[in-house]
Amino acid sequence: MDTKVVIITGAGIGIGRATAFAFGRAGYHVVVTDVLEAEGRAVSQSIVGEGGSAEFALLDVTSTAMTDAVVADVEQRHGRIDAIIANAGIAKKVPLAEMSDTEWDKTFEVDLKGIMRIVRAAAPGMRARKAGSIVALSSIMGVAYGWDEHVHYSAAKSGVVGLVRGLAVELAADGIRVNGVAPGYIRTAQALSIEHSLGPEGLEQAASFIPMGRVGEPDDIADVIVFLASDAARYMTGQVVTVDGGLLVGRY
Repeated sequence: MDTKVVIITGAGIGIGRATAFAFGRAGYHVVVTDVLEAEGRAVSQSIVGEGGSAEFALLDVTSTAMTDAVVADVEQRHGRIDAIIANAGIAKKVPLAEMSDTEWDKTFEVDLKGIMRIVRAAAPGMRARKAGSIVALSSIMGVAYGWDEHVHYSAAKSGVVGLVRGLAVELAADGIRVNGVAPGYIRTAQALSIEHSLGPEGLEQAASFIPMGRVGEPDDIADVIVFLASDAARYMTGQVVTVDGGLLVGRY
């Protein structure tokens, strides 16, 4: 019962996957969730294989029913949820002239409303225990950086910043901290997609204008997320931390 419990959305690949391993190594019981069942189960099994504690739960964050059920099940079996890492997200390249209401809404349902759903489900239990930490994933595209043909993504990730601030103020009196992370260029499947992002060559070219001289790795973000969820960040709330190798300060 002393083991802290963390739920991570979108934990089957990329930053979510790295974050799951980081929490496992930090001694948490990790609830790996994703719509990608095979990938999510593999992450959970690998954490256990390393000597950690983990389980997998299938979760589509666009479903209120699924989100509520996963949170209720974890609370019933473990008696607590100490941290929520709202990481699940999508980014699809769509020029404005081709932007349909459906495409716009799909991105908001995952990238912004999906965060609200899991926080809404977990907040009552955290409030009752007067403790909890929530970390939501934004992006440099949501704090300072425009991205053409991704206006829906930029808008949703900007919304995450406002959500973090509002939730932080509303939940602070109940002992719950809410913070965010805004990653820069990170070597993930999304960034490596030629169809929807920079692709391998574009990602390597980005390193030339990043002050630290390299593209970020998922572990670079995961370690900051673990810090924000931990007692080491006990007096931080309502903050969105940019982790980009100096990109924004170097260019702007």
